[in-house]
Amino acid sequence: MVIDNPADGYLLEPGNRVRVTVFNEPNLTGEFGVDPVGNISFPLIGNVPASGVTGKILARRIEDNLKRENFLQEPNVAVEVLTFRPFYVLGEVRQGGEFQYSSGMTVLSAIARAGGYDYRAVTGDVVLVRIVNGKQMEYQATERTPIAPGDIIKVLERRF
Repeated sequence: MVIDNPADGYLLEPGNRVRVTVFNEPNLTGEFGVDPVGNISFPLIGNVPASGVTGKILARRIEDNLKRENFLQEPNVAVEVLTFRPFYVLGEVRQGGEFQYSSGMTVLSAIARAGGYDYRAVTGDVVLVRIVNGKQMEYQATERTPIAPGDIIKVLERRF
């Protein structure tokens, strides 16, 4: 369960925000939201389907559209994901719920966002729920385990 860069394989979905950089074209560079239909509205070319693809594929789609419509001869586009799917912390924490994901998070930083362990918690040993290839998988995790967007962290109750 290694996570190098969560943005690499991250599939965009409605509600995400991305920064699109068109090199040497500052008027086309900016931040865009993925709308409820799954598109971004891009200058000159209009709606570009973004939902269900990675940032690299979206960049290629924008390049292809700019080229096809004869706006740029050799566009060079980069897409950076700015907001990810939230993660969830449940169980024996002070304030469980949904939280905004940021790169480099671990189980411990996620629990800290939820206010820390409560007095009934089994500290240092949690269950991490992650969707892998469309299936929900459960893993035993430690506080140093990296988390990914959309993960669910379950802090268990200790038995007295």
